[in-house]
Amino acid sequence: MSQTRTWSPPGPYDLHGSLSVLRRGPYDPTYRTEADTIWRATRTPFGPATLRLTPRARTVAATAWGPGADWALESLPALLGEEDDPAAFIPHHDVTREAHRRNPGLRLIRTGRVLESLIPSVLEQKFTAEEAYRAWRLLVRRFGERAPGPHPNLWVMPEPRGWLRIPSWEWHRAGVDQKRSSAILRAVQRASRMEEAAHMDLEAALHRLQLIPGIGPWTAAEVLQRSNGEPDAVTVGDLHLPRLVGHALTGRRDTDDARMLELLAPYEGQRHRASRLVLLGAPRMPRRMPRHPVGDIAAL
Repeated sequence: MSQTRTWSPPGPYDLHGSLSVLRRGPYDPTYRTEADTIWRATRTPFGPATLRLTPRARTVAATAWGPGADWALESLPALLGEEDDPAAFIPHHDVTREAHRRNPGLRLIRTGRVLESLIPSVLEQKFTAEEAYRAWRLLVRRFGERAPGPHPNLWVMPEPRGWLRIPSWEWHRAGVDQKRSSAILRAVQRASRMEEAAHMDLEAALHRLQLIPGIGPWTAAEVLQRSNGEPDAVTVGDLHLPRLVGHALTGRRDTDDARMLELLAPYEGQRHRASRLVLLGAPRMPRRMPRHPVGDIAAL
């Protein structure tokens, strides 16, 4: 049985642009797009749920299925970005000013769920995106469950005990090394403590996540951008982001984390939003080095 709800954004709204951060690659089994409709499968505190989200003239129509449907619909405004305040952002560079102007409907979403962002973020540590997306897809489809509702090809990730039951050779088959699988297993063993971070302020939440060995500043920020909608959770330790920010704001391509943080200092409180707008508005940086080769741990 399905349940429905609508949400009216307080101004211009870009549903696909706002929720796109939840999609882990073009074949993410937990997130599908069909024309203007988004299908999302999630594991709520009350069990799995499926959301179908469709933009209307001035609203977003949501239909939910599954044991977690009530929770998913109750949390819908936060998921879609109602708690975000784009007006708090003050541009200090032409790039961010123009990107902010061109994307008035972009909002920072808040899922309220930590593990569903933490696990794929751990998979993405020092992996190419293609490798991480493949691992996420294989593990969810093999050890998760079909999402409730009518979509024939939508899946919910495993519950914490399900992740703990994955044999070591299945991690290997998915191309995930022991360092990353161990970090995921340590996190799911403390699932309730991890989920508490969704209700903490930024400093406390970053500290909570990084108590788990194998979860550093990069992963913690990537998670809290999604689970908490944190506008200041700037990503450090990324291979590309400092160079992209530096090139966009100064024309230099040798920027490191320390210099990136200096450049983003005027945006304190909004540094994640600023870096996201930079990525939306900056000209493409010429490539100097060959693309990182895709490895195959499963073949070793």
